[in-house]
Amino acid sequence: MATTSIIIFLLAILAGVIGSMLGIGGGIVVVPALTLLMGLDMHTAVAASAVSIIATSTGAAVAYLNDRITNTRVAMFLEIGSTLGAMSGALIAGLINQQVLFILFGLLTAYSGISMYRARKNELPEGVQPDALSERLALAGVYYDQVLDKTIPYNVTGTMPGLIIMYFSGAMAGLLGIGGGAFKVLAMDQVMKMPIKVSTATSNFMIGVTAAASSAVYFVRGDIKPLVAGPVALGVLLGAFVGTRFMVRLKGSTLRLLFVPLMLYMAGQMIWKGVGL
Repeated sequence: MATTSIIIFLLAILAGVIGSMLGIGGGIVVVPALTLLMGLDMHTAVAASAVSIIATSTGAAVAYLNDRITNTRVAMFLEIGSTLGAMSGALIAGLINQQVLFILFGLLTAYSGISMYRARKNELPEGVQPDALSERLALAGVYYDQVLDKTIPYNVTGTMPGLIIMYFSGAMAGLLGIGGGAFKVLAMDQVMKMPIKVSTATSNFMIGVTAAASSAVYFVRGDIKPLVAGPVALGVLLGAFVGTRFMVRLKGSTLRLLFVPLMLYMAGQMIWKGVGL
C-alpha cells in the first residue's frame, strides 16, 4: 500500500502542475490515473478529484493573489452564474437526455478549442472596450507580466455573456459530472477578452468554491478514502506551487497553445460518452 500511495502522490504532483497552469484543477489527470492506471473505483477517484481541485485552488490561488494576477472582482461576479447553474443542474438531473447533452457540449468544446488555436499567436487582447456593466462593477484590472517585463492594464467586456456561459457551465458540471475550470477559462479568454494569464489565475481562484461543496457530499457518502485522498491532496498542492511558477514565466500565446489539446481531449471524451461508446 505504501508503494501505491507513493505512485498516487507522484501522479498528483503532475496533476497539480497542469491544473494550476491552466486553471482547470487536477481532475482531468487524477480521475483517469486512479481508475485506469491504479484500478480504483470511479466513486473513489471522483471524490479524490474534488479534493485535488480544492488543493489546486488553494495552492495556486495564494501564489497568483500574491503576484496580483487574479481578478477577484470578476471571480466573485462569475461565481453567481456558476453557483446558480450548478443548483439548476442538480434540480433537473435525470429529466434530460444526458447523451444528447454530452454530444452538444462536446461539439461546443471542440469549437472553442479550435477558436483558441486560431488565436494562439495573440499574446494579449487588443482594442478591448469595456461594456457598461463592466465599468459599473469596475472589473478592469492590471498585472505585471514577468515575460514581457511590463505592467499590463486590461479591460473586460462581454460581461453578461460571460455570466450566462458560467451559468450553463455550472449546470453542465452538475448534470454531467464534468469540471468547470476549462469553461471558466474559455469564457474569460474568448468572450470577456481578458489576458489568458489572468483568466487561468482567476479560474484557479474560483474552482475551489464548487469543489468544496461537492467534497462535502462525497465525504458524507463515504467516498473519500483517506489513503487515496491524502496523497492526492499533498501531491496536487505541491504541484500547484510548482505550476504557478511555470505559468508566470510562460508567454500568453504558449499558455493558450497548451490549452488547446486539453479542450480537444475533453470534447472527444464527451462525444465518446454521448454516442454510448
